[in-house]
Amino acid sequence: MKILFLAAEVAPFVKVGGLADVAGSLPLALAALGHDVRVAMPLYASISPERYNLKTVVPYLDIPIGRDATGGAVLEGALPAHSGGPHVPVYFIQNQHYFERPKIYGYDDDGDRYAVFCQAALLMLYSLNWKPDVVHANDWHTGLAPNYLKTIYRYLPFFKDIRTVFTIHNLAYQGIFDQKWLRQAGLDQDGIVFGDRDGLVNVLGRGVAYADAVSTVSPTYATEILTPEYGEKMDWLLNYRWGHLWGILNGIDYGVFDPATDPQITANFDLASTEKRSANKTALQQCLNLPHEGRVPLVGMVSRLVDQKGFDLIAAAAARLLAKKVQLVVLGSGTPYYEEFLSRLAYQFPEQVSAALTFDPALAQQIYAGSDFFLMPSRFEPCGLGQLIAMRYGSVPVVRYTGGLVDTVQEYNPASGSGNGFVFGPYEVEHMLAAFDRALAVYHQPQAWQELVKINMQRDYSWDASAKQYLDFYYTELGLL
Repeated sequence: MKILFLAAEVAPFVKVGGLADVAGSLPLALAALGHDVRVAMPLYASISPERYNLKTVVPYLDIPIGRDATGGAVLEGALPAHSGGPHVPVYFIQNQHYFERPKIYGYDDDGDRYAVFCQAALLMLYSLNWKPDVVHANDWHTGLAPNYLKTIYRYLPFFKDIRTVFTIHNLAYQGIFDQKWLRQAGLDQDGIVFGDRDGLVNVLGRGVAYADAVSTVSPTYATEILTPEYGEKMDWLLNYRWGHLWGILNGIDYGVFDPATDPQITANFDLASTEKRSANKTALQQCLNLPHEGRVPLVGMVSRLVDQKGFDLIAAAAARLLAKKVQLVVLGSGTPYYEEFLSRLAYQFPEQVSAALTFDPALAQQIYAGSDFFLMPSRFEPCGLGQLIAMRYGSVPVVRYTGGLVDTVQEYNPASGSGNGFVFGPYEVEHMLAAFDRALAVYHQPQAWQELVKINMQRDYSWDASAKQYLDFYYTELGLL
């Protein structure tokens, strides 16, 4: 099978959220199963062609935008494969005006930018003389690709029989624009169509409506988004597509996230040497100027600082949480209110709290390897990668019962040994603190705690199983057998 994977961000080239991790790992896993997989993304200013040895493969593209066109080119690189792994080409769409900017997202013309990307990614296929069986679009930035293929491009023989799937990584981000913008996207003859809402153009809705099949990133989230509570005003459309909607759990790249070989952590360890893990906790405390106390419970968070991730609960519960004699380490950036709150908290409690208000991949690895607990009190969570990485590194998850957290974390029962973490349901401070009390009760039983650490490290959330489910998804929904 030939698969073109479209994403606005792809690790390791650029990363804003979990989409980048998926886009950098799933194509490798699919290629390892014997398929011809290629990736397309914009060439942002932060991506160095020299560093990644990018070579020009299409010197010029004439890309329609509005009543005019913009020039572009295509450079080729590759996803960094593991030893002996498959080669996965990555095509970078180059356009100085739209992509060579300081930020990835957040511009007034983001609609134009990603319309240009989608058209360029399809047009480059002519020049490459490579026709995929499947175009796999991801999140709203690529939602116009299925729209184009089912409308203006369907009259071109080259694009006949190309099937499309659309994956929702976070339904909250939809790409909503005024109807006048359709002229810019080249779809003004389309008008408001099924998938749009409230008289506005909804790019994610168009991806859902026009794709042959739709997926999201965990089974539980796939059922949650059918409800008004989690459907972000799109539950009506998702219920319409229900018969072709799959929930496939994300994985993580075990070649990258491996405590036995990770160069970013102080002491490498594996399931047979978990006693070495404590050195990472000590190193983390030293790095962050926290007291070096081995038996003080250390709670880690690596997250965007936004309401979705439960930081309103953290703000409301902070004093009571710290009264439990824990240390709290937070890495991330986001809403200024939460950044300021965490800064004040670290100032008030310098022996208990550290807040690194930035994105630091090395420190993230050290938190996964050095924390005792990993906290994710999310209001909603399509899948969540943090808890998967934390478990791989032996940090025990404390999570809310929602989305992918339901599919990966179950309440630990000390009597039976079942489960692997601590879970609370209602989105309330009291319930979160009660889950912490249960976690601390086990933590203060060293033998039971070590067993729980090993239970988490034994769980397999590599991409192997998920990639096979994506192949089943393609075969079943697209009739490609």
